[in-house]
Amino acid sequence: MNDRREAGLVSVVVTHYNNGNYLADCLDGIVRQTYADWELILVDDASTDDSRERLEKWLREGGTEKIGERNLVVLRLPRNIGYAGACTTGMFLARGQYIAMQDSDDVSLPERLERQVAFLDSHPQVDMLGTNYEVIDGQGSRMPVKASWLRYGDSIVEVYRKGGHCVCHGTVMLRGELFDRTGGHTRFLAGAEDYEFIAKRLNAKRRNVENLPDLLYLYRRHLLQRSRSFYGSDRGGRDGS
Repeated sequence: MNDRREAGLVSVVVTHYNNGNYLADCLDGIVRQTYADWELILVDDASTDDSRERLEKWLREGGTEKIGERNLVVLRLPRNIGYAGACTTGMFLARGQYIAMQDSDDVSLPERLERQVAFLDSHPQVDMLGTNYEVIDGQGSRMPVKASWLRYGDSIVEVYRKGGHCVCHGTVMLRGELFDRTGGHTRFLAGAEDYEFIAKRLNAKRRNVENLPDLLYLYRRHLLQRSRSFYGSDRGGRDGS
């Protein structure tokens, strides 16, 4: 492990753009984690809504106390650089042995970090780990159906080999050393950054990418979500933002 990375620490990287309505739900999900050793890195990609005021309100009304002595980094970018740039910026700031991706309109359920860390600790060949999820609407109401497009084990390599996609980016936890070796997301495939990031890091011999079947994430469907601008729908959560 890179000397600059802290053993056991999970760096939660939240990428955010104009999702102020959902930011408190996202942050509440993080501070409710059963895994205690985490830091929070929030990258605001030059939002133009009231996100800043909502974050300050959340911190003022108990968020600061819930974060406690954990590291909190809030980076407001001076201009919009896009989803890939925001993700990579947050990952550069991460100090943890593990990096957990998180979209600011979604919610991580309480055991997400704990279960992903336990799996990665016991499966050293796995570099990147997604989970299953349920869909919620703009008001947070749950639609109790697990994602059917995800795949597991050897099937993951086969899907990506054929140009498919079967890992929800917003659920991903990866080893920090994987980022140190391979870098971040491409900025040249708008709308497919998540696919490219995962596909380029697959190692068929090691089977280094896996999904947990556990329901650990809530993916939000709403009219302003990023994936609708590319696909006309949420595409079953494949983009996670």
